[in-house]
Amino acid sequence: MTIRPVFARVLLSGGIAFFGMLTTAPAVMAACSDPAGPQVDWSGCDKTNAILFEANLTGADLTRAGLADATLTGADPTGADLTGANLTEVNLNSALLTGATWTDGRVCAQGSIEVCNSTSRPLELGRVITGAL
Repeated sequence: MTIRPVFARVLLSGGIAFFGMLTTAPAVMAACSDPAGPQVDWSGCDKTNAILFEANLTGADLTRAGLADATLTGADPTGADLTGANLTEVNLNSALLTGATWTDGRVCAQGSIEVCNSTSRPLELGRVITGAL
């Protein structure tokens, strides 16, 4: 049986494509059941009442996460994104918040512990800023 050139090209290109699928690393899929750790993606996850005592959450994606009544005592969410997260009654005793993006989108200043100190001063209500154009 002879293989015609057109069929051979299709067969060869299909084999290369299949080999490429085998050698390509699979995309990392985040799951709400993933353990706490650096860079964990818990975006949109319900972690209500979670005990995250001294958890390393550096760089974690916690956008829109439900963290109500969670314990983050001594946790390190340095550089984590908490935009839109529910932090109702969360325990942040001794939590390191430096560089974290807070629920309202502001970035916590260097040395923020337990409380997100803004990196820039917010505009005071009733204060008018004037300047030359």
